[in-house]
Amino acid sequence: MNKIEELKDQLKHHLMQAQTIAAKADDEGRDFTDDERAQVKQHMDQAQEAKAGLEKAKATATMRQALADLGEGVELQEKSGERRTPSGLVIPDAKASLGESFVKSGEYQALMASAPNGVFGKDHRVQSRPVGYKALVTGGSDTSGGAFVTPQMMGLQVGQLAFQRPLRLRDMVTNLTTTSDTIEYVRMTSQTNNAAPVAESTATADPGTMNAANGVKPESALAWAKVTTPVRTIAHWIPLTKRALSDAAQVRSIIDAFLRYGLEEELEDQMVSGDGTGENLEGLANVSGVQAQAWDTNLLTTTRKARTKVRLVGRSTPNAYLFNPSDLEAIDLLQDNEARFYFGGPSGLGTAGTLWGLPVIETEAVPAGTGYVGDFRKAVLWDREQASITISDSHANFFIRNMVAILAEMRAAFGVIQPNAFVEIDLTA
Repeated sequence: MNKIEELKDQLKHHLMQAQTIAAKADDEGRDFTDDERAQVKQHMDQAQEAKAGLEKAKATATMRQALADLGEGVELQEKSGERRTPSGLVIPDAKASLGESFVKSGEYQALMASAPNGVFGKDHRVQSRPVGYKALVTGGSDTSGGAFVTPQMMGLQVGQLAFQRPLRLRDMVTNLTTTSDTIEYVRMTSQTNNAAPVAESTATADPGTMNAANGVKPESALAWAKVTTPVRTIAHWIPLTKRALSDAAQVRSIIDAFLRYGLEEELEDQMVSGDGTGENLEGLANVSGVQAQAWDTNLLTTTRKARTKVRLVGRSTPNAYLFNPSDLEAIDLLQDNEARFYFGGPSGLGTAGTLWGLPVIETEAVPAGTGYVGDFRKAVLWDREQASITISDSHANFFIRNMVAILAEMRAAFGVIQPNAFVEIDLTA
């Protein structure tokens, strides 16, 4: 009997002895006696000892088998002490140094045997054993190793952004939510502030003349208008085969990103230039009461005077300019009388950061030749349903053609609470 089987029998014996004692106590409905408790403990200790020995024996057997597997097919060369695989690969002795293994090798011994008394003459030719060379395997040839080289497919991970402009206007306005399909809000159209110091009244009788000298307080006025704006739906879709959807893992994510971006781009366009008719939002360019700034001398003068109107007429604090990229370029290229750029020139940051102390939003939603400045917190975007992606094969005959439609949709409303807090700027001379 080998060591492993012997230890297994010992482990089994001690476990059965301990279980027999425990079963007897259970059948009689009592606890262990002191003698039984001592016997159970002794058998458990011996079982643990047998188990530990069994694990060591198994580990030793496993290592022996692994060594045997590693040495399979290796033969010992009696003359040189080398071990070689069936293909002739030399396996060096782990205890020998590299030089020692070289000196003991058959090739070295054959070389030394070719030299009389170990002395090489001047015309002695040293040759290694002949080796048959196969065709060289190269990585650059499609008929060699290059046939196994596959290109790394990057897809549209970068290119998918090529046609997408930065969208920042949503971040500047006030963002709210709604649970209805119609928004009613109050728009302030004008205000008259007649506040003034008032003298103390000197008589109880009606003074007749209603003025401050007789203790009459001046009257101010606010004009409001109730505005109703419906929630509009912005949507678009794209067809796709089920095969493309399932075989190209990137397609779904790319299309999702493209469709969602398309909604946000159209929303920004509507917030600026929507005409309020049909299913269009009423954009800033078509809101009655927005101030206008005509061209005055140059771009810098015109944009600065527009900001002043927001402060004096709109009684608001402007927080951004909106410019088309073409107009922003014209501002960046402005030079003084000595041909020096006002905004740092090619090595500077231009107006991409600020103009007259205000952030600049560069957007194609604003037509070239026109700009805006204002307090964009007084424009509100109400989200009814944020952008969502839906996929279905229930369009037309898509089901029988293994095609699907991927639909992106959002619902929102837009309104300007105080129109005179905004100024439309004419940037054309």
